[in-house]
Amino acid sequence: MTSLHQELIEQIEHLLDTRLDYTLAETQARAMLCEESATLDAEYHVRVLCALSKALRNLGQTQEGLSIAETALELATQEGSQHLRARALACLGAAHQFRSEFDEAIEIYEKAIRLYEDLQDDKECARLLNLIGLAFFSQFKYRTSLEYFESSLHAFEKLDARHSIADVAVNIGNVHTSLSEYVAARSYYERAQALYEELDSNIDLAVVHMSLGSNYWNLSDFAKALEYYARALKAYEEAEQKRGMANVTSNIGVVYWNLQDYNRALAYMGKAVQLYEELDDVSSIAMVSGNMGTVYNTLLDGERALEYTSKALDLHKQLGNKFGIAKDTGNIGVVLLQHSTNYAKALECLRESLQLFEELGDKSGIANATADIGVLYAKENFEGFDPMQAEEYLLRAIAIFREIGAKAQLITSYKTLADVYKRERRWEDFAEFFQKFYETEKEVLNEDAKNKASQLDYERRQREEEMKRMVAKAEADAELRGTQNLLHRVLPQSIAERLLRGERVADYFPQVSILFADIVGFTPIAARMPAKAVLAFLNYVFGEFDRIMKAHGCQKIKTIGDGYMAVCGAPIECPDHAERLSRAALELKSGIELPDDIRKFLPADSVFHLRIGLHTGSAFAGVVGEEGFTYDIYSDAVNLAARMESHGQAGKIHCSTDFAMHLQNRDDSFVLTERGEIEVKGKGTMRTYFLESMS
Repeated sequence: MTSLHQELIEQIEHLLDTRLDYTLAETQARAMLCEESATLDAEYHVRVLCALSKALRNLGQTQEGLSIAETALELATQEGSQHLRARALACLGAAHQFRSEFDEAIEIYEKAIRLYEDLQDDKECARLLNLIGLAFFSQFKYRTSLEYFESSLHAFEKLDARHSIADVAVNIGNVHTSLSEYVAARSYYERAQALYEELDSNIDLAVVHMSLGSNYWNLSDFAKALEYYARALKAYEEAEQKRGMANVTSNIGVVYWNLQDYNRALAYMGKAVQLYEELDDVSSIAMVSGNMGTVYNTLLDGERALEYTSKALDLHKQLGNKFGIAKDTGNIGVVLLQHSTNYAKALECLRESLQLFEELGDKSGIANATADIGVLYAKENFEGFDPMQAEEYLLRAIAIFREIGAKAQLITSYKTLADVYKRERRWEDFAEFFQKFYETEKEVLNEDAKNKASQLDYERRQREEEMKRMVAKAEADAELRGTQNLLHRVLPQSIAERLLRGERVADYFPQVSILFADIVGFTPIAARMPAKAVLAFLNYVFGEFDRIMKAHGCQKIKTIGDGYMAVCGAPIECPDHAERLSRAALELKSGIELPDDIRKFLPADSVFHLRIGLHTGSAFAGVVGEEGFTYDIYSDAVNLAARMESHGQAGKIHCSTDFAMHLQNRDDSFVLTERGEIEVKGKGTMRTYFLESMS
């Protein structure tokens, strides 16, 4: 191999290994293969063929990728090189795996491992163990896949191969997630995240962010799930990684489904199916089709629900995907249970689903199928109606739901069982389970961090519609210049410019800092002042507030009576939002000197102080209003910042733990003192701090 050939193939392999540009890798590989065969030695030729096969399968051209891999193996076999044959076998196994031909892939990988063991190539053996783990994982054989992943991880740890350690850690996290072992899963994801950040590997960070998003989704923390999915999608779009885009888009659809925004859920899922069809990914098409069937079932469209779920089941049967078969069979049973009277067929489907989930050891699937069977036995118009059977199945399901922390499913099961006991006049049991139903439902509804995202998304969609009406009204009422002047007066400059370009301003910010300030003691003082003096006082004070915020790069949001709200990190994102807002808050705390023409109207005994609250977190932001234009932000973080102000002390800057820790990690020149634990309305016991000064 010439030095030029060596350099060219290394460039192509780098493009593939870093997922930078599969199309460019394909183009360069094809160009190299166009050279005269006399100039190509065997090693060079096999490496180029393997690179081309990898590029093609990642571009969705799986059949051609398989053919190229077979050609590489033929050439390596003719050459008689054990090393080349091992490389080509590994490539061929990957080509089969991309086509969901998992048994063929595993058999070929094992042949390659034996060759690499003879060559004492520990790194390639570890890599292939990971690939076998992935093949078993794709078949939902979780415990078997975990054995291979752990063997791969130990081998990479001996080699101190940090990037590979991170890759396998993500896979192990995915197994634990699939087994509903979410705490264990997150520890592996966070280990991978730390390694990828250390290695500055953005695309790999996208992978782990998507995994963390799924982890939070499983825990019903939808705001966090959307936050991590948004990070992952942005990275995949920037890298033009179609498969990653498809995976994240599908998951976002599932989140919106959980948020009961079914139209948006179907839109994201439909987009994911289109991307998977371009990739010829039958397994993923089946998965998303099944999810769409469930959404239609929720919308009470039994016909479409059955259509999509049956399509998914047929595809999963073609692939031999046992988990998919179990899930879709159960979903068909649920559709029949809810939208027909063919209860005998529904029971048959649910029992088959339960048996398959038990064979797979999938706790969530077992619990859902068991609960659905209990619901069926509790139906009085079912010819097999049996309250004792209903009780047995529902109690079994409840035990598993408790174990895996599935509170939403517990609500339904508690209510169904309570109804069974009521019908049987078992009043003591009825009271017990109705109370559990009531308490669990109340607990879920009160978990702001888990449910606020639903309200926020609804508000965001409302704001989008309001913005359309607002822009149409502005264009009809004034000339363009007048509209420009108006928007620049009432909105942040960047937002006004976006509106004038016709954009819909409805944004999500993964992290901002929020301030609430209140003039303590002003209300009784204002009651003894003329109305004009009160207005002059507030205009002057809030004008000074605006000046301070602008000086520190923060954005005023609104005033509420004698209260004031500001944000930093939106509408223009900045990494030092907490530091900027802290400096602004300290300047507010230092006091504002009133001019004599305002001070003369204050009662002689006037005493008032500022009470300030700070918090950091994620937020949605956009333009709202029909008759006027307002830029506003919404999130649970906004609510908590308001709580920090209302639970604070006069003359103090009260901070949440999240804000204090974030600030200290970025700039330790700020002086904070611990307030201790306090009871915060709607949040329970929280540890908080006071921001005192800068050292």
